Amino acid sequence: MSQTSEIERLVFLIRVVKKELDNLQSTASRVFPSGSLLTENTLQQWISDSEKSERLDAYSGRFGRLQDTLGDKFLPALLKLTQESVGPMISNLDKAERYGWLPSADDWIAARKLRNLLVHEYIEDFSILTDALNSTYKQTSMFVAVANNFIAVASEIIDSKK
Repeated sequence: MSQTSEIERLVFLIRVVKKELDNLQSTASRVFPSGSLLTENTLQQWISDSEKSERLDAYSGRFGRLQDTLGDKFLPALLKLTQESVGPMISNLDKAERYGWLPSADDWIAARKLRNLLVHEYIEDFSILTDALNSTYKQTSMFVAVANNFIAVASEIIDSKK
């Protein structure tokens, strides 16, 4: 891929990530109003209400989608443009941590496990589901910070190539 097309890819990913950030934050504010965490009782009520249940699904999907876009697409594109080799996810995350783009590769992996739990399993135990959703909410601020770091680094690189 030419450097011009790599830059175009990053410009596109910046737009996508900004939209995904807006969508995640908007949905999170409706699932966790005023930053309050869910209780098992509230979650049980929400699951029986189709509109609120869809909101939970949207939140879970948006949490996973942002993480996927950042880790599977944006980070490799960013590494390529900085002349770094792109490897398995954990290697890429370790590089991002070393560069200061990511506070902790381990935290990312923990959040990835939450994402997989919410996306790939139907959880019938409300205490597990409540804990998982509340944990993703606590991780949301990390993803917002990481996304903004990636955008800032990408923008700086793009500007230097002009």
